[in-house]
Order: sequence, then C-alpha cells, then structure tokens
Amino acid sequence: MTKPMLLSEFTRLPAATRAAAFEGLSALIDTVADAAPESHRFLRYQWFAAATAAYGLRARTLVVEHDGDPVIALPFASFGPTPARLAMVPGCYWPFRGFPAAEHAEPAAFDALVDRLGQQVNGLRIGPSYDGDPATTALIAAAKRRGWVVLDRFVADSYALDMVAAQAGEGGWPRNSTLKKNRFHEKHLAEHGELAWTFLSGADLLAGGFDLLAKIEEKSWIADRTDGSDAKFTKHGHGAFWRQAAGDPVVAGMMWAALLTVDGEPAAFSFDLNVGRLKYAIANSYDPAFARHSPGKLLYYRNLSRALDDGMTTVDWGAGDSGYKRVIGAEKGPAIRDWLLLRPGAPALLGQVLKGMWRRSGQ
Repeated sequence: MTKPMLLSEFTRLPAATRAAAFEGLSALIDTVADAAPESHRFLRYQWFAAATAAYGLRARTLVVEHDGDPVIALPFASFGPTPARLAMVPGCYWPFRGFPAAEHAEPAAFDALVDRLGQQVNGLRIGPSYDGDPATTALIAAAKRRGWVVLDRFVADSYALDMVAAQAGEGGWPRNSTLKKNRFHEKHLAEHGELAWTFLSGADLLAGGFDLLAKIEEKSWIADRTDGSDAKFTKHGHGAFWRQAAGDPVVAGMMWAALLTVDGEPAAFSFDLNVGRLKYAIANSYDPAFARHSPGKLLYYRNLSRALDDGMTTVDWGAGDSGYKRVIGAEKGPAIRDWLLLRPGAPALLGQVLKGMWRRSGQ
C-alpha cells in the first residue's frame, strides 16, 4: 500500500507569469478593471470599444496573467505610417488615457508585458497620463529595465479640489460671500424665466440627456470660436464615444450630469465621472445668452454641494483654464504628460535623435 504524502512534502512550483496577445478587445479587460484602483475602474471593455468605434481604430489586447489570474490588460491600436509599427492606448482624452492593472500586479507582470509588447510594436504612446499614475508608472519602469527609451512631453498641470479639507478650513466652503453672490446672480438669471436644476444619471443621458448637453454646446463658445471638433457630445465632436461608452451599465452608472434649464430650455451643464469618492470633471458649458449671470458657476456650486451630500471628497478637474478652478478652491496637482516608449535597437536610437522634437510638440 502506497504511503500517502504529507502536505509538507509537496513542493510549490514558482508562480507562472505570462503575457498573451489577442486580436480585438479581450473580455478579460473587465476582470482586470474590477481589480484596479477605484480611480481606474472606468477603463472597461466598453470604454475601449467606444473609442475604437468612434475614432476608427483597430484594437489588439495584451493580457498578462499571474498563476492564471489576469492582472494587466493593455489595449492598443496602430497609428502613423504602417512600417513604423507604432501603437497607442485608445480612449478618450479626458480624464486620461490609460489601461487597467490590478492593484496587486507585481513588477514581473509588467516585465512580461513589455517583452510581449516588443514583439508586437516598435513603440507605444500612452497619454495624457498623470505623473504617478500607477499602471503607467509601472509600465515605464519595466520598459527602462528592458532597455527601452522613454520620452515624455509635458501637456499641462492638473487641478484638484479637496472638498472636505476646503469645507473644514477657515471660513468654510463655499464661503458665505460666495453664496451671497450666487443668490444675487440666481435672482437676476430668474428674470429670463423659470429655473430648474436637475441631475442626470447615465440612464437619463442615454434617454435623451446627451442631446440636451449637445444642444448647449452647439450654442457655446466652442461652436462659435472653433470648428467644434472638441465638443464632447455633438455629432461633430466626441458624442459617439460617450454614447457608446454608456452602453456598459457599470460605466453608465459612473456618468453624472448637472443641468440647468431656463423655461425648459437647456442653459448650462456639468458632466462628470463619479468613481467612488472621486469626481472627474469632464466638461461644462453654458448658453452665452446668460453669460453675465454666471450660469456655469451657479450650476457647479450646486453640483459640488450635491457631491458632498453623496459622500464624495475630491474633484479632479484635469487640465485647462485654471482661473475659475482656483476661485472655487482647486490647487495644482500632478503634471499631465504624453509618453512614447521605444523598444531597443533602431527605434530607441531614432528616439534619442527625435527626443527634443517630441518634447517641444507638447502643449
């Protein structure tokens, strides 16, 4: 009779880490996103599917597994001349372009990712990305360990508001003087018609809310002073992306809009992604017919007060005009950069030559 082995006699094999490449977008993206830091959990399959469909991209995905557990998912799409074999991480420009990585993903997983990436492309662009972004920082570190050349270009400074700290500070937040000014503006704004302040969920946005936001953008300075391509919700802007991204109920549940109407007509909006206690401020706009009464400012204070009531603590405004953000109480946060990672060999040598040009091409 064979003597049974004791548990102590078994030898545990080393954990296996492997990276695989998939045509198209892998369903494992959602598995990884669920294990990512809360601030990155909007980076789901449908987020990237919306980007590839809206911007005409063809995606592939690298997935890294550790002991069979997916820990990194990197969607990428080609850009530039085909022979150059360059790729970028798809997505929407704000709040940032990134990819999901589990909070427990170890450096070895990123090493495997870089090795597999080098078999697929000569270079990868990722950004805009915040300094200190966990997934991007780990990817850059692994690329450097593998001898890749890493180029960065500054895009802008970010701005964020710690609402809890501001509320606890001297004078509180919002200050009584601010509330007094807001009441003054609301009184005169109401002379134009009945004011209604509402909040829209992702389901509300899909049911016609996006069209209301687009209607405001079509009257705004974006339509008046630009070609309108940067508008978030119009047909000529990024409207297709946001409507398709909302097809994922999880992502739709993060979408949030504050809307002001005057006599039933949309006059101002603020659109955010609410991720846990963090609010990404994506876009806001207003009808210039009401500009002298600061409708956008009035709406945003109401929006932030609601956020506090809902247990949110921080607003991330990203880049852009810092003037009104500082007035509200925002402070400068991490820098935002674009990154270009070039594999060893000829791509890396060329990158060293073009380093200055890349950095000067930032915003």
